[in-house]
Amino acid sequence: MAEEEKPQQPMTTSNSTNQPPAAPQSDSYRNSYFSTTTGPAPERINGRLAMIGFVAAMGVELARGTDVAAQLGDGGLPWFVITSVVLSVASLIPLSQGVSVESKSKGLMSSSAEMWNGRVAMLGLVALVLTEAAKGGALI
Repeated sequence: MAEEEKPQQPMTTSNSTNQPPAAPQSDSYRNSYFSTTTGPAPERINGRLAMIGFVAAMGVELARGTDVAAQLGDGGLPWFVITSVVLSVASLIPLSQGVSVESKSKGLMSSSAEMWNGRVAMLGLVALVLTEAAKGGALI
């Protein structure tokens, strides 16, 4: 018996690596990326503020023997606000110009090290305040 030959169809394979190139990011996308809660700015800025705040709080506590609440009440609150504004603006300016933190990251001073140091400083600052509240005074 003779078999009928079926026309061969070209085989197509779906390959996920054959994605079209990504479209360039628009200014509105970049602006929403660095200013939303999922962007890099909030955690990085909070980490930087926590690192400065923890070191400042411990330094004043060692020098004067006052807890964090007393430090804020004795004129530390305006310094906190000024530092927060200056550091936030200084952190947002490069991001708004499209400079990534990873592009400036080298060796020991890497962006991941900064993130981890910021996270540890946030936890340390919270632990310091909670310990002082439970103790009823300065830690040291």
